[in-house]
Amino acid sequence: LMDYALDAIRDRFPSLSLTDNGRPRTYFDNPAGTQVPQSVVDAMAECLIESNANLAGAFETSRRADAVLAEAHVAMADLLNARSSSEIVFGQNMTTLTLHVSRSLGRQMRAGDEIIVSRMDHDANISPWLLLAEDLDLEIRWLDFNTDTFEFDLDRLGELLNDRTRLVAVGGASNLTGTINDISRISAMARDAGAWSYIDAVQLAPHVAIDVQQVGCDFLACSAYKFFGPHQGILYGRDEILSGLTPYKVRPAPEALPAAFETGTQSHEGMAGTTAAVDYFAWIGEAYAGAYHARNADYPGRRGLVRSALQYLFDYERELAATLIDGLQSLPGVTIQGITDPGSFDRRVPTVAFTAKGKAPSRIAEALAAKGIFVWSGHNYALEVVRSLSIEDAGGAVRVGPVHYNGLTEITRLLESLEEILPTV
Repeated sequence: LMDYALDAIRDRFPSLSLTDNGRPRTYFDNPAGTQVPQSVVDAMAECLIESNANLAGAFETSRRADAVLAEAHVAMADLLNARSSSEIVFGQNMTTLTLHVSRSLGRQMRAGDEIIVSRMDHDANISPWLLLAEDLDLEIRWLDFNTDTFEFDLDRLGELLNDRTRLVAVGGASNLTGTINDISRISAMARDAGAWSYIDAVQLAPHVAIDVQQVGCDFLACSAYKFFGPHQGILYGRDEILSGLTPYKVRPAPEALPAAFETGTQSHEGMAGTTAAVDYFAWIGEAYAGAYHARNADYPGRRGLVRSALQYLFDYERELAATLIDGLQSLPGVTIQGITDPGSFDRRVPTVAFTAKGKAPSRIAEALAAKGIFVWSGHNYALEVVRSLSIEDAGGAVRVGPVHYNGLTEITRLLESLEEILPTV
């Protein structure tokens, strides 16, 4: 196993030491929302105490609030390697942001135009486009995935694209199967067809260093509460496209980017916490990921540090996933709904979904919860995924989502608990 600073990292998270009636908590519910380091809590509290005012006032708290928001936009531009902080839009979450900006995109579409959505996506990157199509009489075309490999055949995307395609909506990583998609190639294919690319990176951002310039996407959305921050959504939009859209906003709101798309009072404390989450990655990059600095030498300052951190963490999480997958495969009746070939683990995040023959996923999750092991079950809003895999009627899957603050001892605890639970549920 790689040399990894697990204890030092876990020490940053106060919730990881909590117990329930003396029993430790094992957090494998992370794909739905991660725990936060103390620095995020402190940043949010400081904002509420020292900067609690609305924007653009002449007085001190308002000036500080302005600074909090400016810093948050810069931090997310650093995390995603956006060209400018004006390409970063904050909102409540990825779903709300997508519903919001879909209205502006819809103004540039007309009846008969086409949108491509995928069977692998979370519904937050499907339903907004289905609703837009319903409103504007657009055509929806579906990109299926191979249910044997859990990956897209991008030749099929090439067949779907045509001169009526206006937008391709696809996920960076599946929130159920864990598959990492080739969003650079998908974005290039969309661009070559004259269409926009809209990437849901909610499940990618906690695990993979993202460079939106390298990816070449037009839009990319993520949520800070999935990458160790507060409940906060972030949308990257390419400047030349955002500036050409009509924002849906109140009249006194600013016309300039990105504020034109942030109409109404935002969660200032959430934005402060988001900055702290980015700085947490930078701390890991500086303290522990020195071996990764050389490969990120072209990224200045914090940008290079967060990339180094995420590459370091990805290598560790790949080891967690390998141990988890190997252990699950040894349990009778268990089927992993995702990539299991160790040679392909670079194309998956550590989120692992499984089914157990004849066993209700909800019952397995309840039995694990009784042992202090937190997992999710069901469709996890990946409705099209469970339908494609023909597991919807059986209750979906059990989803285990380790992240970089989890350890191999917790994986072992889960596997031993499942060995005990599965014969009885």
